[in-house]
Amino acid sequence: MSAPGQNRRSLATAAATAFVLAALSAPLPGAARALQELKQQYDPIIQACARQYYVPAELIHSIIRAESAYDSTAISPKGAVGLMQLMPETASQYGVSNSFDPAENIKGGVKYLKDLIKLFNGNTAKVLAAYNAGQEALKKFKGIPPYQETREYIRRVMASYSKPYISGGVPIRKFVDASGQHVFTNDPYYHLNSRKNRD
Repeated sequence: MSAPGQNRRSLATAAATAFVLAALSAPLPGAARALQELKQQYDPIIQACARQYYVPAELIHSIIRAESAYDSTAISPKGAVGLMQLMPETASQYGVSNSFDPAENIKGGVKYLKDLIKLFNGNTAKVLAAYNAGQEALKKFKGIPPYQETREYIRRVMASYSKPYISGGVPIRKFVDASGQHVFTNDPYYHLNSRKNRD
């Protein structure tokens, strides 16, 4: 049995340790401000790509934050480059000639994301696992691979993009045709063609 003074000292030591660990793991105000400024700097490119490829801007931001912390010059030990950490083969496949160029890197990364969203039916965890570990890893394990790095990556991205399914795709348009019927279509030119045929 321990003495009451010893218990108090142990509790005080544990509390002090917890406080120090929390302080060390909290982002510095200057670092948080710098990250926010970089986010704002790249937001117009992200918003444009989000609209063009129907991928949520919040998801793109979450991936960039996890991949490179908005560092356009980042290079991983495995050779992934830039804001969205594109591997050279992926960059080439999606028409990126300079992975250090923020606009090219984001556009290539978003095009790749769009394909993964389609491939995995918008399942956020699977899309992120494929982005991190590659599509072949998901085929091999018939789902999310057991890699600690991949599971941690999914957790980090989903901390700021928590939707289990990624919305997007082509927007559905509604209009009333010449006969008064309500028409729903994902063809952006259908209603224009319909109007031309009426005239």
